[in-house]
Amino acid sequence: MLLGYNTNGLVHHRLDEALRLLADMGFSAVALTPDVGHLDPFRSSPAEVDRIARLLTDLGLFCVVESGARFILDPTRKHYPTLVDADPEARAVRRNYLERCLDLARDLGAGALSFWSGAADSGPEAARTRLTDEIARLLDHSATVGVPIAFEPEPGMLVETVAEAVAVLEALDRPDNFGLTVDIGHLYVTGEGTPLEILPPVANHILQVHLEDMKRGVHEHLPPGEGDVDFSDVWAGLAAADYQGPVCFELSRSSHAAVEMLARVKQLFDAR
Repeated sequence: MLLGYNTNGLVHHRLDEALRLLADMGFSAVALTPDVGHLDPFRSSPAEVDRIARLLTDLGLFCVVESGARFILDPTRKHYPTLVDADPEARAVRRNYLERCLDLARDLGAGALSFWSGAADSGPEAARTRLTDEIARLLDHSATVGVPIAFEPEPGMLVETVAEAVAVLEALDRPDNFGLTVDIGHLYVTGEGTPLEILPPVANHILQVHLEDMKRGVHEHLPPGEGDVDFSDVWAGLAAADYQGPVCFELSRSSHAAVEMLARVKQLFDAR
């Protein structure tokens, strides 16, 4: 497994300094969230992207790209618009953003782009149809740029559980460039099952893993030791799934204490 960290927990660091910090502290992967301060996909120049791509190579950091920037599309509503929005023009805004992120992932040499459904603003059946239609379009762009897409179930969104995410994969005939991002903390929110129960059956579909501590039933990303996650069960589940990819800690509310958080998760990972 590759120990990684999401740059949404390093928002008070310049991106190049954040990447060097990760490498210096012994991390081998990064989940890069393009955002208003980190490689904004609407404003970053090709030279900026090339500089970060070369830095990732020089530092030996395996990169995956995230698409969870909160207000990058709408400065008043977090994570809007979405792929399940009833308004086709709104869906096109999200799709355009994800296609830009795929282009960025290609230019960075990233292994995958992670994304999610969004919350439904109308009936779930109509929203699921819109979602599969939009993902089908995204898969075409994914194939063009040669970067797979990794679908992440999120509590409170249309697709909340790993089982629901697998159903989306099945609805699209499980193409080779379509897999899963599994956030293990979310299992403690939805109550879907333990890592040891959930991970092995979907092992062939997992492209990346997110990790943090979390209290049962509460979707709040916490530092290790402050929630209910049984990390021994996490490591057992990942081992049973024979997972060898990036495990990226996502402490999006802890940028103010980033160095302390990096040290804490590195110690946890090394002691597994």
